[in-house]
Parts: sequence; C-alpha cells; structure tokens
Amino acid sequence: MDKAGPRWKKGKDGKDFAALAAAHPMSSIVAELQSSLKGSKLVATLSNQGRDATLGVNLQQATLLNRAAFGRVLDNAEAGKQWFQLGAEEVFYLYHGLKCISVSESKKLLSEGELWDHLCSASESFPEMYKAYSHLRSKNWVVRSGLQYGADFVAYRHHPALVHSEFAVVVVPEGVEFGGRCGRLKVWSDLLCALRASGSVAKTLLVLTVSSSICELSSPDCLEQLVVHERTITRWIAQQCREQRCEPSREEANNEEQDHTRETVVFNYWGVILGFTVLSSLLVYKLRFRQ
Repeated sequence: MDKAGPRWKKGKDGKDFAALAAAHPMSSIVAELQSSLKGSKLVATLSNQGRDATLGVNLQQATLLNRAAFGRVLDNAEAGKQWFQLGAEEVFYLYHGLKCISVSESKKLLSEGELWDHLCSASESFPEMYKAYSHLRSKNWVVRSGLQYGADFVAYRHHPALVHSEFAVVVVPEGVEFGGRCGRLKVWSDLLCALRASGSVAKTLLVLTVSSSICELSSPDCLEQLVVHERTITRWIAQQCREQRCEPSREEANNEEQDHTRETVVFNYWGVILGFTVLSSLLVYKLRFRQ
C-alpha cells in the first residue's frame, strides 16, 4: 500500500524529528558544505573502474558531508581526517553542480569534459541518471541508491536518520539519443512490477522521464537541454476502498436506527403470532388425545 507524505522516525529520547528537520533545512546544510569544501580546494580521486571516487576531508567537513547525506564513510586509521566514497552522480554533482571539489585520475586533474567522458564510459546511462539526480538534489531532496528497492534512486525529505524515504525513483529516458535504453516501463508487466515493489516498502513510485530534442550526449553542455518530467504512479486497490467506510451523517444514522426499530417491531409481531399458533396446536392435540 502506498504511503502518502513523510514518515518521520521516532527518537529514543522523544525528539521531534520533523521539528528538527524544519529548524535545519537541507538547503542550508548543503550551502554550508559547499562553502567549506570550496575553501579547502579538495581533490577527489576516481577509482580504477571509474564508477565512484574517494574524498579525504577534515572532521568538520566530514560532519557536513554526513548531514548533507553525501557518500559513505570509509574505515581509516588516519587521525584528524576521514575518507568518503562518493558515487558517480555525487562526484559530478559536487564538481559540476556545486563546483566545490576537483577530481583526479592517476594524480592528473581532470577537466569537466574529461570527467564527463570518463563517467559516461563507465556507465552508458550516466547522462540521464545524473540529470535525474541533480534535478531532485536541486529541489533539496536527499537522493540515495534505490538498488535494494528495485529502483534507480530513493528520495528522502531530509536526512535518512530522521525520515524514511518517500519515493522510489525510476528514470526513463526518451529520445533517439538514448538508444535502446528508451524502452523502459513500456511493457505493462514492468510497470506493475515497479508498482508492487514500491508499494510493498511503503513508497510512492516516482517516474522521472528525461527527454531532449538534441542528439548529442558527448559533453556536459547537453544537461541544459535535457528536460525532466515528474509523474507519480499509485495502484488503486478495490478491496481497500470497500473496507474504508466513512462515518455516516446524522440523517443517515437516524434513518438506519428507524429501520432497525421497524425490523425489531415486525420481528416481535411475527414472533407473537408464531408462538400463539404453536400453543393452539398443542392444545388441540391434547384435547384429541384425551378423547
């Protein structure tokens, strides 16, 4: 069943997480992180596969990265420094979207075009995935991998420690430039599977359609031409609608009570007649037996 609206987690000490999130909006946290990282001129290092990168930060910046829900903390023994593993979309968002880090490969700083080529070669679907990721992040949603929920991403209203994810996000590209990736969710069974999977984990299915009139995805300039259309899809369950009964109005309640009273009076009337008939029959039977 789809759950509409945020589902805030409960603090052990009775904290109101909704009020805590309102007092510290995600936009302010990300702005503070951007300012801190930009001033430090940090460099993230791409992995050999090019699907993620590692970034070393000081303890204050680590706190900000955690609060903004970027990356995953790696175990390390280095005092005063922490390392984060960043996904491909997170790396490019910090580099291109927030412009607060640089990226290197084999100790060589990469230009924006080189980084784009590297990430696209590692994953063919990177252009549409990054566009969807940055679209949600720009609206102050926290975006994490949705692999375990059968989706591309999951979207949180605030930090995952405070609230459950609200949307299971599926990215659907449209246009000849995306090649064979455009057939996603075109088959009814695929859509039904996505709906059932998202509903079973209390999330609303959010389909982000990424479309464009251009035919080149060879540079980050294409991002300005890509358009994102948002569609939420829910499943109507007839049985649930039958089970959900509204409170009757006063007039309906009075009519129902009068009908019940009428039925009781009629039932009692016929009960008296039936009882009288049985007693009469017994009396006639006894008189005949004595004769």
